[in-house]
Amino acid sequence: MQDGEEDLCLGDVFTEPPRPPTPPPTFATYTRNTFSDLKIRLVGSHPLWAHHLWNAALAFASYIDSNPEIARNRYVLELGAGGGLPGLVAAQNGAKKVVLTDYPEAILIDNLEFNARQNLSLDEQDHVETQGYIWGHPVDNIMRALPKDASTGFHLIILSDLIFNHSQHDALLKSCDMCLISRSASDDASITPCVLVFYSHHRPHLADRDLEFFRKAQGAGWVCEEIVSRKYPPMFPEDPGEEEVRATVHGWRMTRVDAGDFPH
Repeated sequence: MQDGEEDLCLGDVFTEPPRPPTPPPTFATYTRNTFSDLKIRLVGSHPLWAHHLWNAALAFASYIDSNPEIARNRYVLELGAGGGLPGLVAAQNGAKKVVLTDYPEAILIDNLEFNARQNLSLDEQDHVETQGYIWGHPVDNIMRALPKDASTGFHLIILSDLIFNHSQHDALLKSCDMCLISRSASDDASITPCVLVFYSHHRPHLADRDLEFFRKAQGAGWVCEEIVSRKYPPMFPEDPGEEEVRATVHGWRMTRVDAGDFPH
């Protein structure tokens, strides 16, 4: 090295291009007649797709608003909540307790807490808790969120646009099995515990793999039935595949074999 030559650090030799800034949060509005509109904040960008308000969430929220008895006086769990719209609507329709969960990353959980604060009354907020949770993992913390005098488990579990994660079907079913209360353990015999699954076939050529979730559930002893379908403008109009398929939201109900009939 010649005299007067400046020392070089590794950062000078192996330079990285500057990372683009994280996009700012966006907002989407759920418009309704029964209550005030809900303004849902969405993270600016995220690899788990939490930066979209999916059509399934809109259809789910509308279904709960139209059938408030599925949430009233019940314990409700939402898995993979994203912006938390269905769970927030359940809280406004009189749920005793709502636990909103998503992947345990601060940006996701902080955003759920923000949406609860911004959209719910103080009394409704008292009935809502947010948690980080990885599907298929132990549910001790989730169960601890239930009131101490409650029977162990939730009457309603919300899965909103999750089953396109084909590798996670088994984990989702495991979490549902661990968290759903049995009818015999429920303190209200008129309540039939259930899992509601709303989704769209975002990749029509993989629709059969989406539906594998329900075949696995049936093999594990769940009764599965489609209860609603509704069309929306497609989330990504430029995507390949039949647009009508991508634009349709399907809603299914899952109950255990001995659960009886759930009120429509």
